[in-house]
Amino acid sequence: MISFKNNVSHFYPYLLIIVGVFFIILTSQAVISPISQIYLSIGFILATLFIRNKTGPAARLLMIGLSTFVSLRYIFWRLFYTLSFENPIQTFLMLTLLAAEIYSWIILFLGYLQLSWPLNRKEYPLPDNHDQWPSVDVFIPTYNEDLEVVRSTVLAAKALDYPENKLTVYLLDDGRRNSFQEFAQEAGVEYLTRPNNFHAKAGNLNHALSQSSGDLIAVFDCDHIPVKSFLVRTIGWLHKNPRISLLQTPQHFYSPDPFQRNLDTHERIPPENNLFYGLVQPGNDFWNATLFCGSCAVLRRKALESIGGFAVETVTEDAHTSLKMQRKGWESAYLRMTLAGGLATENLALHIGQRMRWARGMVQIFRVDNPLLGRGLTLGQRLCYLSAILHFFFPVPRLVFLIAPLSFLFFGQNIIYTTPLAVMTYAIPHLIQSFMTQSRVQGRWRYSIWNYVYETAIAIFLAPVVLKTLFFPEGGSFNVTAKGGLITHNYLDTKIITPNMIVVVLLILASIVGCVGMIVNHGNSDLAQTYMMNLLWVLANLLVVMAAVSVGYERRQIRRTPRISARLPVTVVDPVNHQRFEAVTVDLSKGGLSLQVSGNLPDELKEIVVEYQNSEDKIFSSIPAVIVNRHGHIVRLSWQARSIQEECDIIEMIFGRSDTWLHWGNYSSDKPLHSLLLLARSIVNFIRIVVLRQHIG
Repeated sequence: MISFKNNVSHFYPYLLIIVGVFFIILTSQAVISPISQIYLSIGFILATLFIRNKTGPAARLLMIGLSTFVSLRYIFWRLFYTLSFENPIQTFLMLTLLAAEIYSWIILFLGYLQLSWPLNRKEYPLPDNHDQWPSVDVFIPTYNEDLEVVRSTVLAAKALDYPENKLTVYLLDDGRRNSFQEFAQEAGVEYLTRPNNFHAKAGNLNHALSQSSGDLIAVFDCDHIPVKSFLVRTIGWLHKNPRISLLQTPQHFYSPDPFQRNLDTHERIPPENNLFYGLVQPGNDFWNATLFCGSCAVLRRKALESIGGFAVETVTEDAHTSLKMQRKGWESAYLRMTLAGGLATENLALHIGQRMRWARGMVQIFRVDNPLLGRGLTLGQRLCYLSAILHFFFPVPRLVFLIAPLSFLFFGQNIIYTTPLAVMTYAIPHLIQSFMTQSRVQGRWRYSIWNYVYETAIAIFLAPVVLKTLFFPEGGSFNVTAKGGLITHNYLDTKIITPNMIVVVLLILASIVGCVGMIVNHGNSDLAQTYMMNLLWVLANLLVVMAAVSVGYERRQIRRTPRISARLPVTVVDPVNHQRFEAVTVDLSKGGLSLQVSGNLPDELKEIVVEYQNSEDKIFSSIPAVIVNRHGHIVRLSWQARSIQEECDIIEMIFGRSDTWLHWGNYSSDKPLHSLLLLARSIVNFIRIVVLRQHIG
């Protein structure tokens, strides 16, 4: 009986979505008068405003349903009432814009499908008897990364809370470096290399797969440092359900990404990847379509062996691997608990290079292993994978939307063949409705407008990659994203911003044309309104492109080890006089820490020992340090680790705690006006710095 209730409960969202979609398709095609369309749109917007702040799945589903209805009416209207093929150029431009809009509607609908019922799975405990626990191999692949970046991950993996006889850590060095082999021996982990670099990361992992024997494989990128409890908090699901092939956790970056750092929005705007790991993956989990993301995940060896190992056919071996396992009938799971922290890309150029590889790989999957085709996947899985793949086609539609209004303002080509009033009654409600719904559904994980900035900053670079891969999927190679670098001075990356600066100039010229057109044609209301609508479109695009250009001003980053805020109770020990002082940490890094000491440390005290205990996570650290400076009760220290064990103590204290990354999703709900003001502030700061030529190297 319990099983029956669970099945009904799980089927309930399917039933709601199917009935809702069927009803929307039937009713959204109804033809009504313009005034009725206006009343309908106003009514839907008011209803959305009323339920926007309501909690629970019912309010979320209702908003999604209303938005889907309004947007579907808009698409039907565009298809049947706004097309006129007057000349080849106008026809091409009109159909190009229509294709971009249809793409956006498909992405909107698939996104709603993914986010309609997030699973939000909780951790499942392992049995008390350790003999029943599976054996685990930890793979840490590396190629050209600096040893200082890799050391922390290896030491954290070695210190994982798991029975020693069931845990083996492998450092997989595709760079074949003696220093890495020596470090592996010193740290007490296995060192593996191979004579070639065939298939890049996937080949490296497959080679390790053939040289190891653990029941489960935990994979960490070499800069992702796991907490001590990573395995005991994730493996429970794989032990409970032998059909689960993959359990993925979020990839959290404790250093600011280029958007946060260069736009000065760190800790005020959620990072770009928060939406995917905070909402999309829980949504995928409901449909049994969790994507493997290449790191911070545990996989079942039998499942990998059933598909011949990690996928090598594309440069995104991670997502393709999970797709192939799910085609074989294996299940997947996602745990929205941040149990590891890594380094974000240091600058926009590296960020773009990383996204280019992702885009190339996802388009390759679309061509060589399309989820809509072939056997083994459920409809929900097919649509979730389709959404993930189609997302990376965004650069082409994004560029279309940026330059579309120029067709009328520069060349007089009307690519939406209708009256301004009709546009206002169909297009404006569609935009408002989808904007409000996405703001409500995405909440604290992605703020309004910022997705346009993320996409616009890189679209012009990704578009050629997407188009080339679509027609020639066999091209491209795996490129490792550099981590742990420095930016020694502020500078404007002119090479990166030049394409978008050209777009800025075009949009400014178009704005002037729009203003002049409104003035000259003030006597012709329809034509003046057409100029006004295109002008507003251009101004909105200009705001987004200027923000995208602002990201190209690289701000100085001279810390190899970013500081992490944390208030931990510690004891400062004078090793000579054996005096003890209670203190609380302010921030920590692999280089040192700041303390707030409850008493006054002796002025002559220079060398001390910092003791920290956390019985819950089995962390007991005793680390020598040197006092660097003092400001009242705030003391800054530099670590003085003299052994692997003391270095490991530092890593455990900073990164090993279960609560280290609990704050990753602690953002308030989206406030669109606040997002707009932050965006405008970033643009103003960029203009001020560039115009005044301040700090540009």
